[in-house]
Amino acid sequence: MIESATVPLNEPQQPKSWWRSTDAPPPVGVYFGRFSPVMTLLAAVFLTVALGSMVGLSTSASKLDRIESPEQALSLMVSRTRDVEEGLRRAPQWEQQLLAWASGHDEAERAQEIEWYRELAESSEDPSVDLQLAILQAEAGHVSQALLSAHDWVKAGDPYPQFADLVTAAYSEGPVHDADRYVLRQAAAAEVLPSGWFYDRLAERLARRANDAALVASIQEQAAVRIDRQFARSHGLTLVELGAMIVGMVVCVLLWLRRNEASSFVRLHEPGVPPPWPGGIGAAVLLRGGAIGAMLTALFLLYVPPDNALLRALVIPLTNVPLLILAYHHLFRPSGMTFYRGFGLEIGWANAGRLAAAVLAVVAAGLWGGWVMDRLAAPFHLTSHWVEWFDANLVWASPSLTAVSLLEYVIFAPLFEELAFRGLLFAILRRKFRFLPAALISAGIFGIAHGYGVIGLLSVCWSGVLWAWIYEKTGSLWPGILAHAINNLLVCLAVMALLR
Repeated sequence: MIESATVPLNEPQQPKSWWRSTDAPPPVGVYFGRFSPVMTLLAAVFLTVALGSMVGLSTSASKLDRIESPEQALSLMVSRTRDVEEGLRRAPQWEQQLLAWASGHDEAERAQEIEWYRELAESSEDPSVDLQLAILQAEAGHVSQALLSAHDWVKAGDPYPQFADLVTAAYSEGPVHDADRYVLRQAAAAEVLPSGWFYDRLAERLARRANDAALVASIQEQAAVRIDRQFARSHGLTLVELGAMIVGMVVCVLLWLRRNEASSFVRLHEPGVPPPWPGGIGAAVLLRGGAIGAMLTALFLLYVPPDNALLRALVIPLTNVPLLILAYHHLFRPSGMTFYRGFGLEIGWANAGRLAAAVLAVVAAGLWGGWVMDRLAAPFHLTSHWVEWFDANLVWASPSLTAVSLLEYVIFAPLFEELAFRGLLFAILRRKFRFLPAALISAGIFGIAHGYGVIGLLSVCWSGVLWAWIYEKTGSLWPGILAHAINNLLVCLAVMALLR
């Protein structure tokens, strides 16, 4: 007689929450020590106040205070940017269309530059700012505004009457009287304006008004050498970024097509996230380590001279080391893991191909995301303020100080920020939340900590989500660290190619 098997009734399953984690493993190891709830609460309050201060400073304080010489910096930036645009007009048609698609529209950039100059003119005591603003307005097609400013300057103190004469002579439509005076105005323009786009535009206008074809040709010839050199440096880097976007997009498609493979094509390390740590202890470590790091950083910046770039480069390690020490003592060691295993840093050379594919995919996604944000922000006139990416050590400093800055941006920042924000913050949040809430929260805190404006905040948050996603998929921090380093390197090279 065959006995019938008893099939237990299936218990009703609870619907999966879109935000609560259901895949967190049970804690592994013996965790010791008790954290005072009061001290943890104080740490949380301190960090909240610190982040709130960052938001307040980024929205209320003048961003121009971050630059020692904003007049010189903005003049250099606008002049070099205009040189690149002038060089683009000389390129083949296909290259013009490609680079215009990649970089946006010239008219929008002109409007941004005019607004930045207006902001600077309101706070600066340097009269040359007003002159450069008038030239920028006139060259953008707003001649009436430039001439109106010149009319107001006639009764102002020196050197404004001279500026008024230069602008009126260059951009007015009346008849030319005494062409010889334009030679004197040419010399005056050379005295009040540095060599570059602003001087070239004004000088060429004066020469044309005087019908001096030889002088026009001379000005154009001298400018062409500078423009061609500047365009070659800048557009070469743009082509590299476009190549990375195309290759990375192909890799993304391949990864998508192989997403259901049982071998988990992109997996580099186990266990990955969520980590096998108690969530309560992890939260206490985060809050306490973050508070200690913030206090040490504030004290360090208070007493370190601002011009000591070598010491200030230590800010990023100093901010994150207390958190890493607490994490090792209270999280990693009790679970029997080292940093290498806990952060998925032991991947071996056999996984080099997977690692390269993951890095390319994330870098490309970051570049595409930035491109999309620029296009979506244009109708709302949202843009990153120029001081957010201008760095004097990358532009004017000696080679040694520039090397220190590159060490900070390309090595220290990717390493320590990924360890802290993805390896600890995001990973601990994953014990409580599913991927998207955990990634958004960690990326939001990451963005706020940078102190950028709206567009800068969104860009950093997008990168933070991508680096959290690749950590989730691969189980290793290496793809995020390398992608973070490449992202920062591209930004640094863009600044140096344009301004240095």
